[in-house]
Amino acid sequence: MGRRLRDGRGMLVVHGEHGEVRVPLEIAASYRARTKGLLGRDGIDGAMLLTPAGGVHTFRMRMPIDVAYLDRGLRVIAVRTMAPGRLGLPRLRSRHVLEAEAGAMAGWGLEVGCRVSMETG
Repeated sequence: MGRRLRDGRGMLVVHGEHGEVRVPLEIAASYRARTKGLLGRDGIDGAMLLTPAGGVHTFRMRMPIDVAYLDRGLRVIAVRTMAPGRLGLPRLRSRHVLEAEAGAMAGWGLEVGCRVSMETG
């Protein structure tokens, strides 16, 4: 990825079993934005990228979420669905974490081994 990301918006491109799927993306790169994440929200249109991040929790969340752990090359190394009030185990090779509403990632064809890319403005 090379350059450091900043808080903002962009487009996530999933290179998976459904071809290229484009998903609206929120980027949480600052400590403050990563700490807040999806807390207190009832939903998200698309996905949120927490970077850098190796693990997440769902304490004080209102909804179950899909969590994808990404390595340095933006390849998916694990995907989990987490209910509210859970602590996810950190993944050793994880550099970034994607969060989305539960069930969304399967719909995009995002699974272990596939790659994602980002378009930021």
